[in-house]
Amino acid sequence: MDPDSNELSLSARQRRLLLQVIGSAAIVGGITLSGRAAAQTLGEAQDDVLGVAIIGGGLAGLTAARDLQRAGCDSFMLLEARNRVGGRTYNHDLGNGVVSEAGGQWIGPGQTAIFDLARELEVDTFPTYYQGKTVYLAGDAKYEEEIGSSQGAPNLTIDKLNELARGVPSNQPWEAADAAALDKLSVGEWLARQGISNVEKFTFDTSVGLTTGTPPSNLALLHYLSIINSSDCSMSKLEGWQGGAQETRFVGGSQILSTKMAQALGDKVRLSCPVRKIVGWDRDVVELHTDQGIIRARQVIAALHPALCNQISFDPPLPSGRAQLQQLWPSHAPMRKTVHVYKRPFWREKGFNGQISQADGPLILSYDNSPPDGSVGILSAFVRAAQLPHDAELAKNSLSAIYAQVLGEEALHPTQFHDQDWGKIDPWTLTCVGSIPPGFLMKWGQYLTPPVGRLIWSGTETAEIWASSMDGAVRSGHRAALVALQALAKTGSRS
Repeated sequence: MDPDSNELSLSARQRRLLLQVIGSAAIVGGITLSGRAAAQTLGEAQDDVLGVAIIGGGLAGLTAARDLQRAGCDSFMLLEARNRVGGRTYNHDLGNGVVSEAGGQWIGPGQTAIFDLARELEVDTFPTYYQGKTVYLAGDAKYEEEIGSSQGAPNLTIDKLNELARGVPSNQPWEAADAAALDKLSVGEWLARQGISNVEKFTFDTSVGLTTGTPPSNLALLHYLSIINSSDCSMSKLEGWQGGAQETRFVGGSQILSTKMAQALGDKVRLSCPVRKIVGWDRDVVELHTDQGIIRARQVIAALHPALCNQISFDPPLPSGRAQLQQLWPSHAPMRKTVHVYKRPFWREKGFNGQISQADGPLILSYDNSPPDGSVGILSAFVRAAQLPHDAELAKNSLSAIYAQVLGEEALHPTQFHDQDWGKIDPWTLTCVGSIPPGFLMKWGQYLTPPVGRLIWSGTETAEIWASSMDGAVRSGHRAALVALQALAKTGSRS
C-alpha cells in the first residue's frame, strides 16, 4: 500500500468516527436528537460541570478543543499554564510581519494531519531554503558539500536501520517481534557494531541529536526505529531537507496554527491557569484545582508532556504503572535555539545555504530561516547550551565569529539577536523532543496512552505515528477528542 495514500485517508477516517460517536450519543432516553443537541445534552446535566476539561494549550490540546467544538460539544474549557498558546512552538516577532520560530517549525511528506490543519486554518506553507553548500567545521578545518550530493546516496548503515524499522510499529514498538533485544541497545552501541567511520559517526551524532535531543549513545534503538517507521521506514525522510521532514515551513511561523485555533475558541481558553491538583479522577465528576479556582468536569484531556504531569498532584494517586512512567520519563533535552537577523540573506549570493555544523564548539547546526520573500536574512541555529555563554551579547558575538569563518565579515554585523533556551524560559517546557533511553519502552511504554479513570492522555509523545513532531501532536489531539466524545456518549446512554 502506498503510505501517502494511507496517510491521506486518516483524517477522513477520523471525521467518520467523529460522526459515529455523535450518532451513538444521539439517542438519549429513547429520544432521537441531532448531533449538536446530543453533544450539548451530555454537557448540560449540571450547569457547573463541564463535559471536558483540557489541560495544555499546545497543538494537541487546541486540536482536541477544536474537534469538540466542531462536533457540537460546547461544554468544555481549555486550561493553559503559560500566558500564551503554542506550547513548544513559539515565534520571535522580528518586526514588519517577519517572525522566526524558536521551537518546532518544519513539516514534510506524510505529515498529513498538520498539512490538513494548516489548509483548514488558511495558513500557507513554503519550502525551506536549502540550496547551496553546507559547511562542516572541525577546528580550523573546513569541508563544503552541496546538500543534494550525498542525500539519497547508497549507505549500508542507513539501509540496515530502515530495514529494522519495518518490523517496529510506531504505535506500539514494544510489540515488535524482537523488541526486547532491540530495546537493550542504544543507537550508539548498534552503530559501533557496524564499524562506521568517524565521518559517519559525526553525521549520525548530529542528525540523531537534532531529531531526539540526545546523542546516539543515550538513545534506545527501539525508540529510534519506531520514529523511522513513522517516516515510511526511511531515515532520509525523517532527517532530510529535500523530500524530508524539514522540507516545508509555515508562512507566519508555526505558532500561528495555535494562535488561530485559540482565537476561534474565544473564552473557552484560559491562559495563566496552571492545574495544580486533580481530585477524583476515578469518579464521575473530576475536580481540577487551578490558580483560577476549581473546575469540575466529566472527562479530562491531559495534553501534556508525560514528565510535566509530575507537576500535578493526583488524589487518589495514579496507578503505579502510569505514575512510574511519568516519574521516569526523560526530560533532559530542552534544546536552545538562536536567531541572527541580517539586512539580507547574503550567504545565498555566495553559494551557501546557511547550514554550518561544528564538530567541537557551541554550534550544532545553523540554517537559513529567512521569510519566503527573502526580505531579510535570518540564520537560526541549534546550539550546545553548556558551550555558549548565557550573556546575550557574548552569545551573539561567539556565534557571529563562527559564521564569519564561513560567510565572511558581513556575518559579524547582525541587526537583531534572539536566544531561546527552553530549559530556562519557564517551568512548563521541560524538554522539546523525545530522548528515550534503552530499556524504557519495554517496561513502561504500555502505560503511555490507555486512559486512567476519567483521564485521557494526549500530546505528541502519545501519537501513533510521527510522535515528538507537530504532526504527532495534532494526531494525538484528534484521538483524544474522539475518546472524550465516546466516553460522554456512554455516560449519556446511562442517564
